[in-house]
Amino acid sequence: MKKNLTYSLALVSLFASLTAVGAFIKIPLPYVPFTLQTLFVFLAGSLLGSRRGGQSQLLYVVTGLAGLPVFTQGGGIGYVLQPTFGYLIGFVVAAFVVGLISERVKKPKAYKFILANLAGLAVVYLVGVSYLYMALNTWMRIDTSWGQAIMVGVVYGIAGDVIISVLAGLLTMRLWKVFSSIRK
Repeated sequence: MKKNLTYSLALVSLFASLTAVGAFIKIPLPYVPFTLQTLFVFLAGSLLGSRRGGQSQLLYVVTGLAGLPVFTQGGGIGYVLQPTFGYLIGFVVAAFVVGLISERVKKPKAYKFILANLAGLAVVYLVGVSYLYMALNTWMRIDTSWGQAIMVGVVYGIAGDVIISVLAGLLTMRLWKVFSSIRK
């Protein structure tokens, strides 16, 4: 029992760390940079399951809010005022959703994981763009329409994120058996 708990904690920490590394592999875009974080969010959900996948992303967010510079633009509690903070909240929910869908997979097929990742991507965008719109229009006082928020928060990065969703689905297929005992 204790060995399983230690193993679980190590994996949750590993995926939180991988997400932090993914934050620094980026292509700068206005307001919302394109990063590899979503790759590790999707892998966390698919491979660790809903609970542990969500926990890994929650650990990542809490670590950044505690002051460690693990986010694309640093860290600290003030990061909640960044217009991109909603995407970080979305990561927690998306890992949970991807994990929830993946837990129901009886016969692993790449397309099932890709669809789970696309559902997770929709969650990230829903939460992220909503927060972006709110941040720009309230405390940043930048008059922004929903169309502009969607353009900046979705359209600029969606092609890369769809590719990452497919890549994460293919990687999940390769790693599924290794992580099968963890999901139970």
